[in-house]
Amino acid sequence: MKVSVIGLGYIGLPTATMFASKRTPVVGVDVSQHVVDTINRGEIHIVEPDLDTLVKEVVSNGWLKASLKPEPADAFLIAVPTPFKGDHEPDLAYVESAARAVAEVLEPGNIVILESTSPVGTTEKMVGWISLARPDLRIAGKHEGEVDIHVAYCPERVLPGKVIQELVNNDRTVGGITPECARRACDVYRIFVEGELVVSDARTAEMCKLTENAFRDVNIAFANELSLICDRLGINVLKLIELSNRHPRVNILRPGCGVGGHCIAVDPWFIVDKTPELARMVRTAREVNDGKPKWVVEKIDQALARCEASGKKRVAVLGLAFKPDIDDLRESPALHIASELASREDIELLVVEPNIQALPPALQSAKLTDLETIKTDADAVVILVAHKQFIEAKDALRTCGNLIDTAGVCNG
Repeated sequence: MKVSVIGLGYIGLPTATMFASKRTPVVGVDVSQHVVDTINRGEIHIVEPDLDTLVKEVVSNGWLKASLKPEPADAFLIAVPTPFKGDHEPDLAYVESAARAVAEVLEPGNIVILESTSPVGTTEKMVGWISLARPDLRIAGKHEGEVDIHVAYCPERVLPGKVIQELVNNDRTVGGITPECARRACDVYRIFVEGELVVSDARTAEMCKLTENAFRDVNIAFANELSLICDRLGINVLKLIELSNRHPRVNILRPGCGVGGHCIAVDPWFIVDKTPELARMVRTAREVNDGKPKWVVEKIDQALARCEASGKKRVAVLGLAFKPDIDDLRESPALHIASELASREDIELLVVEPNIQALPPALQSAKLTDLETIKTDADAVVILVAHKQFIEAKDALRTCGNLIDTAGVCNG
C-alpha cells in the first residue's frame, strides 16, 4: 500500500512518519516549499520529541518523501487546518482545496480519509467536492452498490509533546461514509496503530472529536472561572483546588491564562455554529476561556500602577506557546496577551520563550531574551506558560518584584 498525507503540520508529518516507519511508501504533500524542502533533507520544521530522528531515518531510507502536489497512491489522508472566518464560522477552504487536489489523481480502489477536525457533515461535503471533480468515478455516499472510491473520517486524539507515542497507542474512532468505507479505513490505520480502532459512521466520528474537546474546554472554564472568583475573595485558587480534589469524585483542573491550541480553543465553536440555540454551556465555556487573557492584562495594569518607575514600563512575559514545552503558538492565549502588551506605547516588552528562535510578526517590537535578563531589567514579570525551564527557576522567579504567576509555577 502507498499512502499520501495531505498537510505536513503538527499532525500530518508525524502521521506520515509513522506509516513510513512501518516500511510503507509515503508521499507527504504540503503547499509550503520550505516545508517540502526541509522534510526532503530529513529535517523537521516543528518541535516534537523523537520526530526528528524518525524523519531522518525514513527519508534517508526512501520510505518518505515530500511534494507540493499529490501523486497517485492507494490511501489519501487529509490533515489540513480548519480555522475560523467571520464570527467563529468554520472555514473549510483548506479541506475543499485538498479534496479537489486529491481528486485529480484518484484511481478506482482508492480511499480518502479526512483527519482534520471538522464540523458535523464535512466528510459528506468532501464526498460532494470529489464527485464534482471526478464524475467518472463512483464515490461512496453518492452511488449505491459497488463504488470506486471509499471515504471515511478518522480524527486524531494526541497530546503535543507525546504525539509519536499516542498516535501508535491511543484508540481511534473510524467513521465511514458506509460500513465498508470504515472497514477499509481500519485496514489503513492497522499499519501502525496499536490502539483499538472503533468503527462508527462519519457524522458520529466528527461529533466525537468535537465532543471530546468541548468536554475539556468546559472543565478548564470551570477552573478559570474559579480563579477569577478566588482572586476577588482573596483565596489561593491552587490551594483551594488541591483541597477540593481530595474529594474522591472531584477532579478540578488547574487554571491558566486561557485556552489555546487548534483543538480545544476552536472545536467547541463548531458545535455552537451548528446548533447555536442548544449549545449554551459550550458557548459559555468558550466565552469564559476566551475572556481570561483580558483579565490577565488587567492584572498586569494593576501591577504597573504600583510601579514607581516613570516613563515606559518594562514587562517580561514568560512563555508564548499554548501549553508547556512545545513551540506551537496556534490560538495561544499567552501570545494574545503578549501581542496586546506589544501594541501599547507605554510598555517595553521582553519575551522569554525557550522553544522558539524568533518572535512572530505580531511581536516584532518586543525583545526575545532570557531569564537572567528579566530578573534585573523588568518592572513586572508575568508567567504565562509552565515551561520546564521556568519551573526549574521558580525559586529565583519568586524574588522578582511585581510577579504575576498565571501558570502556577511559583504559587502552587
